[in-house]
Amino acid sequence: MTNTNSTPTAAAIDSRKLPAKTESSISNDGKWRTFKKHAGLMQYVPSGIYFARVKIKNGRNGVVKRASLETDVFTTAKLKLPLKVKELRKPKAECGTFAEARLLYLADIENDHTLAAETKKYWNYRTEALLKTWPELDGMKLTKITERDCRDWLKRFSGKFETTNTNNTLAALRNILTRGGLGRDNNPAFGTKHGKKWRLGAKPKQMTLPEPEQFDAIVKRIETAGSGHSKGCADLVRFLAFGGCRISEAKQVLWQDVDFERGEIRVHNAKRSKTTSAHDFRYVAIIPAMRELLERLHGEQKPKPTDRVCALGECEKSLTNACEKVGASRITHHDLRHLFATRCIEAGVDIPTVSRWLGHVDGGALAMKVYGHLRRSHSQESAKLVTFGTAVLLPEIVAPSEPKQLPETAGATAN
Repeated sequence: MTNTNSTPTAAAIDSRKLPAKTESSISNDGKWRTFKKHAGLMQYVPSGIYFARVKIKNGRNGVVKRASLETDVFTTAKLKLPLKVKELRKPKAECGTFAEARLLYLADIENDHTLAAETKKYWNYRTEALLKTWPELDGMKLTKITERDCRDWLKRFSGKFETTNTNNTLAALRNILTRGGLGRDNNPAFGTKHGKKWRLGAKPKQMTLPEPEQFDAIVKRIETAGSGHSKGCADLVRFLAFGGCRISEAKQVLWQDVDFERGEIRVHNAKRSKTTSAHDFRYVAIIPAMRELLERLHGEQKPKPTDRVCALGECEKSLTNACEKVGASRITHHDLRHLFATRCIEAGVDIPTVSRWLGHVDGGALAMKVYGHLRRSHSQESAKLVTFGTAVLLPEIVAPSEPKQLPETAGATAN
């Protein structure tokens, strides 16, 4: 090794300047720089990229491992070095099979007190979807899973499921392999060079919500379907559309949560993170259609305060069938929440208020992003109200006035 601090040739090899008084040496071939005060830190001179280098005992000789720190900034490399060294010293895999790593991963999620119950359920669903589309995965050894295996699975999965589900299932696969002991550089679900490019670009969902007449037809079709649960399904659809609740929140609304005098419903916030100081409950104003529904249900059921308002907790199939029968685009439980927000905004309710009714805590930023585009018919009706003051000056709108006749005396004077 030769010291680089005193040779102009070494300075020319690496154009990126190091902090003052940084003692370093360059290998004889001029490709690698090492640092006296930072053991394990190396820089590949031609590219400027920094690497971590460790020697792991393996019998008498030991094994040297090296991994990129993915930066050409000296200060950033120093910060990344300890974590990368720890990763390199870690055994390649702690678990024998994917199934063992999966069970540890799910146990970590279940024991994480900061996660909401719905979040825990979601990641269990993503793990189940992974195993259904890759049945032999559970029995494979972690060290035998290759990048090609992961890419082949992702190609199959992405062809059948929407982008968000694809990306999140891929995240579950990566996290399980990581939990099994595979570091970032050894995790086949990241790939060797292009891990970030595996994720698909998620485009916002294009909502096609029913017009008022279509919604009435959908509810009527559900109510008259002839099933023993038809009436309960129709009332659940109404409750979701008139209150903006998530389906998991609607299941928890009891009659003691309904305050007819104050005109509001207390709703348990299902997606509230346990690490936030936000309230467990929110209060949703009772709109006229909701009041009519609640008064009818209260009169029919004669309920106790601890009884549930909605007798049923699911109406997805009935909703899908009714949409098909009336010729409307398919909508889901959650689309009814979007319908509530859209109708409120179209009626003139300000977005911060609608945001509070929905349980958002960002002051309306998410609501503005999601509901910035409303139903097309409302958009067209609103466009008619837009005018510009300059429009009255257009020739086809303002007729030219007749020129005034000057008095004869004034004309003679002018002459």
